Amino acid sequence: MTVTLRPATGDDLMAVGAMHQRSRVAAYSAFLPPEALADPTPEAMGRYWAERWQWERDTHRLTVAERAEALVGFSYVGPDDEDDPATGLLNAIHLEPAEQGRGTGRLLMVDALDAMRALGWRRAVLWVLRDNAHARAFYERGGWTRTGDERDEAIGSAPTRQLRYARPL
Repeated sequence: MTVTLRPATGDDLMAVGAMHQRSRVAAYSAFLPPEALADPTPEAMGRYWAERWQWERDTHRLTVAERAEALVGFSYVGPDDEDDPATGLLNAIHLEPAEQGRGTGRLLMVDALDAMRALGWRRAVLWVLRDNAHARAFYERGGWTRTGDERDEAIGSAPTRQLRYARPL
């Protein structure tokens, strides 16, 4: 079955949040403790996306991927607050766990890069968890390289180290 991409609507946000939570648990459970991934709940993550979308929908682009009319992934891009105005930030690519390895993440990345180009950005950046070797390899195959910048942020109660990647558009 074919995957289709489309701009998200407000009606998608609760499903995006629930799928985002499932994706996080599947991707991070190898290196984060279960209690760090127990919160937020899928419903709380949906409310988070509804709130975020309310404030960012004019400056950000949320794209959903569907297979057989079911949500299987999403990407989220917007301006980079830490860099120059010619830089866009790939905030997220998340997939349903069963969708891993089917090419959907790659479609979302290519689409996100095209969207950033169309918005006039010349450079793209992202943050990825240092311990998420699968995601780091995915981005590196997509032409992203480490900048050397790092930051610490918590997921639940667990501190995590994030690495910054960049690529030209």
